Amino acid sequence: MSFAVATRDIRHALYALLALIGLVFAVQGLSAAAPAATAPEVASEAGADEAATATEDGAAGDEDAAQGSYEPLGPEWIKGQPTSFEEDPWKSTQFQDQYTEDGEYALWMNNYILTPVIVAISLFVLFLLILVMVRYRRREGREASRTTHNTLIEVVWTIVPVLILVVIAVPSITLLARQYKTAPEDAITIKATGYQWYWGYTYPDQGGFEVISYMLNEPGQPVINEGKREVGSEPWDGPAQLEVDNRMVVPVGVPLRIQTIGADVIHSFAVPSLWFKMDAVPGRINERVLTIKEPGIYYGQCSELCGAKHGYMPIAIEAVPMERWREWVRSKGGTFENEAEAAAAGDAVETGGTTESTAADEGESEAAAAAETTEA
Repeated sequence: MSFAVATRDIRHALYALLALIGLVFAVQGLSAAAPAATAPEVASEAGADEAATATEDGAAGDEDAAQGSYEPLGPEWIKGQPTSFEEDPWKSTQFQDQYTEDGEYALWMNNYILTPVIVAISLFVLFLLILVMVRYRRREGREASRTTHNTLIEVVWTIVPVLILVVIAVPSITLLARQYKTAPEDAITIKATGYQWYWGYTYPDQGGFEVISYMLNEPGQPVINEGKREVGSEPWDGPAQLEVDNRMVVPVGVPLRIQTIGADVIHSFAVPSLWFKMDAVPGRINERVLTIKEPGIYYGQCSELCGAKHGYMPIAIEAVPMERWREWVRSKGGTFENEAEAAAAGDAVETGGTTESTAADEGESEAAAAAETTEA
């Protein structure tokens, strides 16, 4: 077979491969666009449910009162969500945007080390397969080489994979070490407890109060959590099946010591846009440091099969500046160590002042009594 014929056959094979890839993308695009065609119908159903939603405003008002003076961030602060195929076909296949230093490092490693290596190896193997299929077809009657030993080839296919693994191993080990760094002493401790099927967030450094977080019910769908309002009944609500009645509110830009534990079965606390995933195991506390770079709302879900309503255990983290976080803590009845010490010191001073004034009064009374006795 001439070189020209082989080149033609390889070209035809590549054309067929590109056509197949284009067909796959076309089918994916059509399937992604299909739900949009039914959007008006869904919207009309939502309009029909407005009356039912309005009746829940009273309950929502009670919940707003429970929030105190603090008002949660609105949906415009949502960050790190998956990108749909309609918005960006390429980005829809990638990781979410990252908002921690570890997440940014991991995203860089994926985009500039793992992906190029995977693509290069895949294209090389594909080229070899196409070359062998075209060059050694049965009708050509060619016989492949029967060589069993070749020192140069054996050295190359030993050294090249070792170099590839070293290139991958160095940033991988660096990322592992960064993820499991010990939290500094002044880190804020937050304990996430997994229950069936909701989360509890305890703040030991702020008085030990706990916030219970349930997923909000979805309008027009079966009730998941009895007694909880429907998503969309408050202006700060986010996406259905991700929004909760009480978010885990944290300060931005400071180290957080996140501890996880399971109250019943194994759960997993996972927030993709923060590059954070840690199992919550009954009887065992796992710990990892987390520092969020930007204010916003970050959603995650339980990532360990934990029972019938495993799919209804969303995680909503609200990262705000320190002053707003302190305001939120006070609205929940929490305290801060310096404030508690100041209050205790104030009580001690007040008690001491009262004791001194009482002693002075008693002294004056005794002096007056002595004077009266002398006159008598």
